[in-house]
Amino acid sequence: MTAVKFAKLERQEKVRLLCRLAEEQFNAGKRVLIRVQDDNQAVSLDRFMWTWDKGAFLPHAFHNGSVDCIEEPIVITVREDNPSGASILIMGQPCSIDFISQFDLVIDFAEVYDPQLAECSRDRFRSYRDHGFDPQMY
Repeated sequence: MTAVKFAKLERQEKVRLLCRLAEEQFNAGKRVLIRVQDDNQAVSLDRFMWTWDKGAFLPHAFHNGSVDCIEEPIVITVREDNPSGASILIMGQPCSIDFISQFDLVIDFAEVYDPQLAECSRDRFRSYRDHGFDPQMY
């Protein structure tokens, strides 16, 4: 069964937390898929992952259709596809229930710094529970 966990964001620092979570899973030997909203976010995250922490190395690729990502341990995508067979999904962008069901662990974000985003996070939390998942805080 897919485990769903929410990472709490009290400030608008999702990109940094995405990198930290990806690093944590990569260091545990897991393949990671990061879903973002659009190509601009994907390119920005791709660039940021090379420089976010001087002591970190996060081998990754942006799955834009022109790069083969089958062997990449961390893949950034804008679509609901999993080219590397990742077992961990980090959702920079919400995904469908059918898609998240393919992963061992799904990490979503509780963006409590903004009332509207916080309400959307609560709605997703309830939806996960309604679909048989047991969402927890990360």
